[in-house]
Amino acid sequence: MEHEKADIKKRMQYILNMRPVFNKEALFSDGTEYYRIPAEPKAGDTVTIKFRTQRNNVDSVYLVSQEQRVQMEICGTENGFDYYSAQVTIGEDIFRYYFEIQYGWVTCYYNNQGVCMKHEGRMDFEIYPGFDTPKWAKGAVMYQIYVDRFLNGDPTNDVVTGEYHYIGDKSVQVEQWNKIPAVMGVREFYGGDLQGIMNKLDYLQDLGVEVIYLNPIFVSPSNHKYDCQDYDYVDPHYGRIVEDCNEGILLGDDDDNSHAWKYIKRVTDKKNLEASNELFAKLTAEIHRRGMKIILDGVFNHCGSFNKWMDRERIYENQEGYPKGAYVSADSPYRNFFSFNDPNAWPYNTSYDGWWAHDTLPKLNYEGSRELYDYILRVGQKWVSAPYNVDGWRLDVAADLGHSNDFNHQFWKDFRKAVKAANPNAIILAEHYGNPEGWLKGDEWDTVMNYDAFMEPLTWFLTGME
Repeated sequence: MEHEKADIKKRMQYILNMRPVFNKEALFSDGTEYYRIPAEPKAGDTVTIKFRTQRNNVDSVYLVSQEQRVQMEICGTENGFDYYSAQVTIGEDIFRYYFEIQYGWVTCYYNNQGVCMKHEGRMDFEIYPGFDTPKWAKGAVMYQIYVDRFLNGDPTNDVVTGEYHYIGDKSVQVEQWNKIPAVMGVREFYGGDLQGIMNKLDYLQDLGVEVIYLNPIFVSPSNHKYDCQDYDYVDPHYGRIVEDCNEGILLGDDDDNSHAWKYIKRVTDKKNLEASNELFAKLTAEIHRRGMKIILDGVFNHCGSFNKWMDRERIYENQEGYPKGAYVSADSPYRNFFSFNDPNAWPYNTSYDGWWAHDTLPKLNYEGSRELYDYILRVGQKWVSAPYNVDGWRLDVAADLGHSNDFNHQFWKDFRKAVKAANPNAIILAEHYGNPEGWLKGDEWDTVMNYDAFMEPLTWFLTGME
């Protein structure tokens, strides 16, 4: 009897030694069309979900969702891998799932975290019925252009030295592109413009670029233009200056940083504004003719203090066709576009809520003005519609918009409806740090700029600092 037991034990050990080691590295699945078919199902659709293992390496794989646990079947073997599959029918609610893998006496799990020995529900895969994102954006090669630093295609529209004052000092025209940028380089202009992009489309296409993403291009006195002055027009310094108004406006004393503003009328002249929009329409048409796409940067959380709605620097105060700005008059139609700290002050209060306390970046007060709310929704529609036909928006500091999370989510729900109604194939790409799950449920953003997964590791690699 003892001899037989020893023989059985010896045989079992031989079998175990012959069995390949459990290869956790081969386990894989994700939410792409390779492992979820269709990848973006609607309610009522039957979905095939797949999972990969090393060939002949595991005993069984289960698809686990809510209260269901379905054993998956091998549907194919290729390049040393087994592929398991199971089918599920999607309802109206979010469908959450994970995988259970068995190897001998070992049981492990697979979800968004990868392989784990303990299941955590918060890391499950999720399917949001009806969440459809533009197919052209998946895997597309995008090229970001900071317009002022790209190429000067039209020297006649350049910002010249001393053309105006911005944050306490004058604008500077850079003549040597290889110079070291100034500490306050926001006032330095290299002359890059839309014509420069137009001139380089062959080059960009030869690089394999499929999507061009432009940093802000709307009217603004900075070179980065994240402090918008007018959402309805492309800045003539990027576009066309067909009527050069050299007399300028001198406001206050040049030493008075709060009101000093010398500003050439180039960017308030309607002929220049319309000509610049027309040039942009030509650019987008040429990009589309080449089979490429273009997206714009939308800065809707805040604007600039020189925006026509605020007009702190009094650019528009005496301009024909422009109502008084909120800073200029308590009776301004734009007064409730901003959060003034003491709206009852006499004659009126000029202290307002700025993004991160920057008074040059007044935060837009959507809760206080339905007119503002609807205006920005129209802006979202305008640029993805004819004649511009932009292919989507990249949203600056999108999670900061509004004064509460509930309001933020409601705005982006309405923004999505407005943009998709005008252009169903437009992408809504948000800037966001941290977990974006709350916005990616199919009714707000399409996706995010993946800073955490790209910038953090890259910075750590380059600097050695986490």
